[in-house]
Formats: sequence, C-alpha cells, structure tokens
Amino acid sequence: MTSITVNPAAGRIGAEIGGVDISRPLDAETINAILKALDEWKVVIFRNQQLDHASQIAFGRQFGELTYGHPHHEPPKDAPEIYTIQHRRFEKQLGGDSTKKDRSYAYAGNNSWHTDLTPFINPPAGAILRAEELPAYGGDTQYTNLVAAYQGLSEPFKRFVDTLRADHRYGANWNGMPRPSVAGFDRRIQENPLISHHPVVRVHPRTGEKALYVNPIYTDHIVGVSPIESRLILGYLFDEIARPEYTVRFRWAPGTVIFWDNRATCHIPPRDIDHLDVARKLHRVTLVGEVPVGPDGLESERIEGPRLGSEPVFNTTFFKRPETVA
Repeated sequence: MTSITVNPAAGRIGAEIGGVDISRPLDAETINAILKALDEWKVVIFRNQQLDHASQIAFGRQFGELTYGHPHHEPPKDAPEIYTIQHRRFEKQLGGDSTKKDRSYAYAGNNSWHTDLTPFINPPAGAILRAEELPAYGGDTQYTNLVAAYQGLSEPFKRFVDTLRADHRYGANWNGMPRPSVAGFDRRIQENPLISHHPVVRVHPRTGEKALYVNPIYTDHIVGVSPIESRLILGYLFDEIARPEYTVRFRWAPGTVIFWDNRATCHIPPRDIDHLDVARKLHRVTLVGEVPVGPDGLESERIEGPRLGSEPVFNTTFFKRPETVA
C-alpha cells in the first residue's frame, strides 16, 4: 500500500504530498493517489526532492505525454521537454534600450494570472515545475482555483457564462490599454499566430466539474458581443478569479516541485523581485492536453496555429537557451 500523505495548504486549493520519492518510478497506486489529490486540490507540492532534467521528465511521463518545452523558447541541450524559467533571462538579448519592465515581461512571457498556453486548441493538461536556483526571499508562486471561482458565481450568471466563447491568443489585449512591447518577442508572435476559441466555462474531463476558462494574459475578447460588453464581462470574471479565498501561495525552497492541473487553475509569477539583483531559475515539463469542451458539449474551435505536442510547433528561430546568455 502507498504511504503518501496529503496535507491541504489552503481552504480551496493546494496540498502538500509527503512520503514519496518522485525521482524513482512510481507504482500505479501511488500515481492514482497523486491524481486523486490533484483532482481535489488542483495543485500539489512535493518537498525535499532530488530531481534533474532526466528524472523530472521521467516523473512527468508517468502522467501522460509531454510537450516540447515551449513554442517560443529553445529548450536546454539534450532535454527538449524542458522549459527553463530564469529571472532576467533575456536582458542581454533585448539590450539596454528596453526598460526593466519590458525585460520582466519577456522573461516570464507574462506578468499576471494565466493558464498556460491557452491559445492552442489543446492547451496543456498540467505542468510540473522544479526549482534549481532561488533567491533568499521573494519569488513565491500563487495559484487560484477556477472551479471555486465558477461555483462562487450566482446561478443566473452561471447560466449566462455557460453559453459564451472567448478568443485566446498571444498578444491578447482584453481591456484595450497599452501593453508592454518587446520587439523580438512581438515579431515572433506575429509571425506565428496562435488563436483558439474556447468555452468560457470548461468541463473537466476527469471530474466533470465546471471551471472558468479565461485569463487576462491570453484571453482577448468574448466572441459575439460588443467590445464594451466583452471588457465588462472579462473584467468581472478576472476579479473573481483573483479573489484571495480561492488562492494559495507557495514558498519555494531547495528540492521543491509543484504539479498543477492546468485545466482548473490559473497562476501568477512573482512580481516582487524585478528590482532585486537575485537568481531564480526553475524548470518545467508540460503535459499534452485535450481539446476543451463546454457545458453544451461542444469543443473549442481552432482559428489559427498548430496543435501542441511533443515536437516543435514553429520553425522560426527560438529565443535562446538561458545558458547561452552571458
């Protein structure tokens, strides 16, 4: 019998899993126990683990097929499934003319609540992130429960949003306000458009739960309504997603690994270390997902771009690996 423990970290989201060494192959019972905890708590954290690229990839593969590291960033050598997230990653490439705010936007790809890679027709099912280098303080990651956010809506509003579809794309600008512009990154996005129309409410394929499926980084507008109506609807939903009672904040430490359900959560990168001269380096593997389905039983619609899978999706030049940046 498995000896793992599951200890909730917050009222509606997040749990710490103990009693398991995830650097080793897991038996079916342990895998099922982890998935059960993930279904209930949406994001789980493992402490004091010893993983490298190979063992992180092996751990992830026990839960499904892995994607190529990232559609827009070159992976580490000999580990195409890895996406490395590094503080001030592109500072040298972007040069002295870009502001610190612009560079910050480029390192993370965003700076607000988001569900990973929703412009794809089949966004990731989940992701596993491990820490390699960490600052002495700051740099926490927060997650929010999109099922709880949906459940908190009034019944009439639930019935309304159940009927809606939203446009997801790189470079989304849901509120029409000026957004950071980084020439190289923006050009790559323009050359490789990714656009999908997803249900605003997604039905989870394992649990059957309904979850809000919009986020302020990738959702551009509600389909079929006026611009002002779209801004009002999305603004309200984004406020609901960010309500503190639906969130958990995890402090990173050496050996920390976080596994989240990308169908039912948003997360936000740290916004408290851009002014600090610190190192923060993490590595992610990502699980290939299925096409979302709404409460009406209809699937998402692909507007532009390829599916997400284990091979690179674009042929143009990547942003370079962090280790190539002096």
